[in-house]
Amino acid sequence: MTALTIGGRRMKRVLLHIVLALSCLVMIYPVLWMVFSSFKPTAEIFSSEALLPKQWLFANYKTGWFGVPKMNFGTFLANSSLISLLVVIGNIVSASLVAFAFARLRFKLKSLWFGVMLMTMMLPGQVTLIPQYALFHKLDWINTYLPLTVPHFLGGTPFFIFLLVQFIRGIPRELDEAATIDGCGTFQIYWRIVMPLCGPALITTAIFSFIWTWDDFFGQLIYINDVKKYTAPLGLRLFLDGSGKNEWGPMLAMSVLSLLPSFVIFMTCQKYFVQGIATSGLKG
Repeated sequence: MTALTIGGRRMKRVLLHIVLALSCLVMIYPVLWMVFSSFKPTAEIFSSEALLPKQWLFANYKTGWFGVPKMNFGTFLANSSLISLLVVIGNIVSASLVAFAFARLRFKLKSLWFGVMLMTMMLPGQVTLIPQYALFHKLDWINTYLPLTVPHFLGGTPFFIFLLVQFIRGIPRELDEAATIDGCGTFQIYWRIVMPLCGPALITTAIFSFIWTWDDFFGQLIYINDVKKYTAPLGLRLFLDGSGKNEWGPMLAMSVLSLLPSFVIFMTCQKYFVQGIATSGLKG
């Protein structure tokens, strides 16, 4: 291999990294704009083209935190944390149980029920919105967190079931047979053998569950009416006034705070997240 060939490959790698860096900058620019705009006065946010603020206004965070009368934004963050935590637990428990049944157990019409489950993934949320609302209204669950949490304890997210089924199918069945010889029952195989090996897929499920629930606006807007029960996305909406007097600075400041939990969780579990997606996609 000549020096010219080696130099050409290095040049290609440098160009590739430059293109990737520029692409990342384009994608991350809106986030940077939001962060720096949270330190700008409201009048400067849309009047100045500069990314960095001319005057650093840290008061936006204080104003946004205490922007709602008789409560602070921490209440909304706590409500979002509670709902997200319940959804994460519900999805992990229900999806792992259902996935274990589809991947390991034998029962009648197994392929049919698995196909029906996959079909529910193709239904748009708008199709089931009205029937679900009517059901929850009859159960008197409106203005509570039950419609946002209970379905996830009943296998209400087929995507995670499919993800875990693909992962469990890649675990050798010989482990189940060895556990059966040692006296383990079906649930013990699930709890002691399969679940410890599903760590990456379970972490992926937890990350997706948390981020999707934390960022959910439409579902929470439909079922929650009391301001004291508002979540972070609904709390941010309070900064927008229909008369046109919008508090953009405090709203962007609280948006930055609302973004931090998802960012920290994703960066902390990024390794397992990538591993869970890759292995679930390759194992069939």
